[in-house]
Amino acid sequence: MSTDELAPGRKEGADWWATAISDIRPGVIRFHGYPIEELIGAVSFPQMVWLMVRGELPTPGEARLLEQTLVAAVDHGPQAPSIAATRMAVSCGLAVNNAIATGVNLLGDVHGGAGQQCLEMLYGLDASDPAAAAGEVVASYKARKAYVPGFGHRFHPRDPRRDPLIAAAQQAVADGTISGRYLELALAVETALDPVPMNVDGATATIYAELGVPAELARGLFVLSRSVGLLAHAHEQQQQPTRIKGPLPKPVTPTYTGHPPRSL
Repeated sequence: MSTDELAPGRKEGADWWATAISDIRPGVIRFHGYPIEELIGAVSFPQMVWLMVRGELPTPGEARLLEQTLVAAVDHGPQAPSIAATRMAVSCGLAVNNAIATGVNLLGDVHGGAGQQCLEMLYGLDASDPAAAAGEVVASYKARKAYVPGFGHRFHPRDPRRDPLIAAAQQAVADGTISGRYLELALAVETALDPVPMNVDGATATIYAELGVPAELARGLFVLSRSVGLLAHAHEQQQQPTRIKGPLPKPVTPTYTGHPPRSL
């Protein structure tokens, strides 16, 4: 029975969480019209991610590109605040889901938001003259003394994830999977910033721009990818006996910069 055939009161209730994504009824599970029993075993996880957020299944080339971006951003070790926070949460007795949520909640504009910001920047550039557009946007960031999102890395002189992702995008252009319009723009920005290279966020944003991913989805896809690393680190920390593991080893105390010792 469709919602249109329900009594007015029941229809109002059925429409309360109306969705075009999932059709769930007794004995029925469909996503964007596809029954789950047909999807299982027929599509990969990256294809399923694409279907859920875009509404249609990707081409094989599009699925490969999405998969490569998801693999690239999985983990960056306890140097990453989100990973460190997840491990500290486990050492404080939190369950895996709570620990992962702790790490995810650290993924904001500064740590975890550069991909979305870079994607927004690329979407705003004039593709008719990539070199001029890149020069102007870099000059505007420099004038504000702001970081250009997606370029440079606090830890790596050259992000090792940049080259394989850009190579994948270049191959996808050759294969006709993507146009190469945003790849050209991103490389023009990198040239304008020389010697500061693109990082994983910039390379991922380049691919997302080529795939037409809405900017607001970029951070969500990063969170989806990084959650795998959070899960792995949470599980590893569970196997260790250390309790209430803080940000510093016990012998190391934070530098005190307040008043010298004094009495009442």
